[in-house]
Amino acid sequence: MPDFGRTMHTQGAVLKGVLSETHWRESDRETFSGAWAKEVADLPEFIETTLHVVSGLLLPIWKRLPRESSRVYRIQTDSGERIVARKVSPAWVASAIDEAPANMPVGEAFAGLNQGAIVLHLVGDMQLRRVRVMDVNRIELTGFTDAMRERLTAYGLFHEIIQWKLRMFAPTDETGPSILEKLVSKYPVRGIADKATAST
Repeated sequence: MPDFGRTMHTQGAVLKGVLSETHWRESDRETFSGAWAKEVADLPEFIETTLHVVSGLLLPIWKRLPRESSRVYRIQTDSGERIVARKVSPAWVASAIDEAPANMPVGEAFAGLNQGAIVLHLVGDMQLRRVRVMDVNRIELTGFTDAMRERLTAYGLFHEIIQWKLRMFAPTDETGPSILEKLVSKYPVRGIADKATAST
């Protein structure tokens, strides 16, 4: 049988050697406790966030729920009501209850695109989605025609020839929301889909 104590000692020595090459440093209990207490004291007592959930009898629609997360939340409201629910994205909510896609604010839509969470379907069979191109995340517009290129460029989109194919992208920086607003004012949103659902 292997010598368990010797193995653990060897692994501990290797780990110590690795840690010595990082920014970690040794600390005594008193120093660590003080630093920990200060960090906890600096945290706000409460934080507010918006959470979209679906609750109730989920079994009939379980297969329709987004696949990127199966986490179940147990929530209690200020009035004492207890809720068991699944977290979903705003895009899933919009598609599930057939809201007008244009109701999603441009800033929220841009954030969803930038995060790779949603796909925007525009009139004219065009789509906006996040793609990975040359190790960089970009927002790509597909389905456009050559006749539309000058107009799209005037809106602020840019194009590149990649592998002999013309591809058009929207900026992902702070100019993105205003450019997206110009785009959807001419080519309105006709549908919003979760990226995970659109890829399956």
